[in-house]
Amino acid sequence: MPKILSYVEPPEDVLAFMEDHAEVSVVRPKKEEDRFYEELSKADALYGAGLPIGEDLLQHAPNLKVISNVSVGYDNLDMEAISKRGITATHTPAVLIDTMADTMTGLMIATARRMPELNNMVKNGGWKKPLTSEHFGTNVHHKTLGIIGMGRIGEEVARRAALGFRMEVMYYNRRRKPEAETNTGASYAELEELLQSSDFVMVLTPLTNETRGLIDAQSFGSMQQHAVFLNGSRGKVVVEEDLIQALEEGEIAAAGLDVFEQEPVDPNHPLLGMDNVVALPHIGTATHETRHAMAMDAARQCVNGVKGRTPEHVIPGG
Repeated sequence: MPKILSYVEPPEDVLAFMEDHAEVSVVRPKKEEDRFYEELSKADALYGAGLPIGEDLLQHAPNLKVISNVSVGYDNLDMEAISKRGITATHTPAVLIDTMADTMTGLMIATARRMPELNNMVKNGGWKKPLTSEHFGTNVHHKTLGIIGMGRIGEEVARRAALGFRMEVMYYNRRRKPEAETNTGASYAELEELLQSSDFVMVLTPLTNETRGLIDAQSFGSMQQHAVFLNGSRGKVVVEEDLIQALEEGEIAAAGLDVFEQEPVDPNHPLLGMDNVVALPHIGTATHETRHAMAMDAARQCVNGVKGRTPEHVIPGG
């Protein structure tokens, strides 16, 4: 039977599914490093999320045919090294679309209406009188949302924003998507136009060499002073020092962040001390239902790969 090495602990039914089709070893590399590399030397497939996989690791995996990433993002994978060895790499972009759209829509509302800040005020005994304008937020409905990265998640956010909140939706993407425009009512804009015109700027693009540091001081300088910035992609798409400066100097009004450059974020990070920043611990897909669906989806693709069938969600270049 083919051999699958899982470096995460899969749910019991997911593990049972893989064991019906392959010999499965579950080994956490940080806890059992020697055993992990021993199993890796015999593995046909590698299953998990978050482990950096590049040339150093792959030289210990002569039989590897499939890498199944239990995530939509794959910035932990060195796709050049993987492709060079003829290994198929997969991810899970389909089963998490609605959950990610829920998260980003909720983050947009929470940031605009200052919900975490006001929640803390109430719980800490600061609500002594009716609210005055110093505690007011801003409307979401009928505003302009600019989405950077119009993949499946971006399309779902656009659909909810347009239909649910009557927002005007603009998007910037490496290629124009006429079908998405028809389905969501979104309009394409170049990045600079989007930044200048949007009340809410939401980043949903994958982290690649091209998008690393994409949102920088120049980007924040192009945004409107009342703009709310939202990041649900990866922290390194944004130059955090420039975001901090933009907030401190009032170039933008607020930020809602589900991702950071370093995770877990340092409790002393300047962004965490700002009332106009909503900070979440990378909860984008973190529901019981979606994480299980991701685990099973990745398992199916892993099994298909080791059985010689083409997996459904092969990473470009993988």
